[in-house]
Amino acid sequence: MENQTRPSPKQPNIIYIMSDDHAVRAVSAYQSDIAHLAPTPNIDRIARNGARFDKSFVTNSLCGPSRAAMLTGKFGHKNGFNHNGQLFDGHQPTWPRLLKEHGYSTACIGKWHINLTPDGLDFDHWELLNDQGEYYNPDFITKQGVKREHGYTTELITEKSLNWIAKQKNSEQPFALLIHHKAPHRNWMPAPQHTRAFENTLFPVPDNYFDTYQGRAAAAMQTMNIYRDAQEGHDLKMTKAVGETQWREDIWPFLLERLTPEQREQWDLAYQDRNDWFNNNEADMSDEDIAIWKYQRYVQDYLATIISVDESVGEVLDYLERHNIVDNTIVIYTSDQGFYMGEHGWFDKRFMYEESFRAPLLIQYPDKIAPNTIVNELVQNIDYAPTFLEYAGIAVTSDIQGQSLVPLLNGGHISEEEGGWRTSLYYHFYEYPAMHDVTRHYGIRDHRYKLMHFYYQIDEWEFYDLDRDPTEMNNAINDPKYLSIIHKLKQDIVKLEHQYDVPPRLEWNDSPLECVSAPTLKDLYPNSYQVTQQ
Repeated sequence: MENQTRPSPKQPNIIYIMSDDHAVRAVSAYQSDIAHLAPTPNIDRIARNGARFDKSFVTNSLCGPSRAAMLTGKFGHKNGFNHNGQLFDGHQPTWPRLLKEHGYSTACIGKWHINLTPDGLDFDHWELLNDQGEYYNPDFITKQGVKREHGYTTELITEKSLNWIAKQKNSEQPFALLIHHKAPHRNWMPAPQHTRAFENTLFPVPDNYFDTYQGRAAAAMQTMNIYRDAQEGHDLKMTKAVGETQWREDIWPFLLERLTPEQREQWDLAYQDRNDWFNNNEADMSDEDIAIWKYQRYVQDYLATIISVDESVGEVLDYLERHNIVDNTIVIYTSDQGFYMGEHGWFDKRFMYEESFRAPLLIQYPDKIAPNTIVNELVQNIDYAPTFLEYAGIAVTSDIQGQSLVPLLNGGHISEEEGGWRTSLYYHFYEYPAMHDVTRHYGIRDHRYKLMHFYYQIDEWEFYDLDRDPTEMNNAINDPKYLSIIHKLKQDIVKLEHQYDVPPRLEWNDSPLECVSAPTLKDLYPNSYQVTQQ
């Protein structure tokens, strides 16, 4: 399609940085209990330079659906991507393609995870990880084929991103770059220089780490408990015996096998002492001791992978400042969803509980956003698309269901006289039966209360007063003092489902997940696989 508008010199560049599974608690700008132990100083720079959203949420806490919602500004039932395994229709309106149609140069580098390639989005340049991607020596899919590149994935993504930005410096076009990190997604493999970053750090164990899930039937069904369900090899890097380097249970051994002999030697050395200590003492440890040891191993590795992401953000910000393009460049940092760091005993996401429902969102745009802005309104990842379009001076398409954040960024609040801002959020999770056994559910959250309905092979309601029960331990669905509030929230769910044109739930209640047979790399590039050493 030909450009519909002539690019204005004042149209901002957009750099959208998204990590995978980055918990709000693990961003030190949010001043959590571990901020001083595992700071993220470069990500925090974005908050200092611009805005921090304290009530930022997703529509569906799962990688693919969250990415589809971000790209389209629509819920999954509208953009056609409700659960992993579906195919995303990239020919529908998305903010990257709309920017390109209106004069922007566009690129995406890193993890895609909705289809193998970005068909329909018409990026000028793309280099994408294969599916989930790997932490070491990853395969990158390009327009020319597939390359295996030597190095640590976060650093490779950063290098590729900066190289692409550098090529735009002599262009009069504004640019939009999506930097999509794999980290800190499972299995939390830090860069070589960071494998021992937190080996001597003991992180606070959540008060509800040994949750018994009383009164929460769906929570009791899940299989994402750190000390029961995490793989001792693949997830926790535990070895079989003293002096050995072979991991324990590992259903995806190809990830470790990607390391070169030199990388593997360095990796084994970094964990050997700690693994030998555990193997020497395991027989004398109580079940609780082992569970806490596993928590520390998980959190230490999870946070160590984030160090490289933070360093990447710093490199990008430094480049913008060094080349004097920072003032007219919007930089966004977010994650495709939140993540559990031992709360309720869990890793992973999926549930509508706060830790996975809530995601970090930080935005700087020196020309327009005042430093240290705090936004406390309820926002969602469907709001990104209309925000970028408005800043670029492009009309928001009628099918977008989100709201532009620009008015909030102008002052942090929209008054009733201005029409106000949304007072509640809708959420819907569909992927069950599937990994981790989190059953299907939908719900509503306002500034204080949350109501959820688990509906597939189970029929359970849960209600939480987040002011009194912020860790969501006490399901108050049968508490008489909340009856009128629960009744109103049920009515509000119906209103939101009408507003967002949600199909009747009966269409999903007894239907299995429908997946398609997507093309493989060999199908797409049968003769173009090569290994590139860097």
